[in-house]
Amino acid sequence: MTAGAIAGPIAQIDLRTLYLKDLTLAGGTFQEDEVFENLLSYIEAGEIRPRIARVFPLKEIGAAQEEFLSKTFTGKLVLAIPEVGH
Repeated sequence: MTAGAIAGPIAQIDLRTLYLKDLTLAGGTFQEDEVFENLLSYIEAGEIRPRIARVFPLKEIGAAQEEFLSKTFTGKLVLAIPEVGH
């Protein structure tokens, strides 16, 4: 499922991956509240996890923004916020 095109409207895909793995590709803009609630339950149960491309300390937010603009990664960029008192 894809719900955005932050890297642009054109994507390359090897169609053999799609049909040889018997995959389905879909796009969506809106889901019912129940879908989000179900998603959260899967995350809480550890059944699915987001793909993390890289974790940046908050003090390196500039580098994280540069990485974001590069569009050369797969997954999410994370800013690690330090705990108070550390």
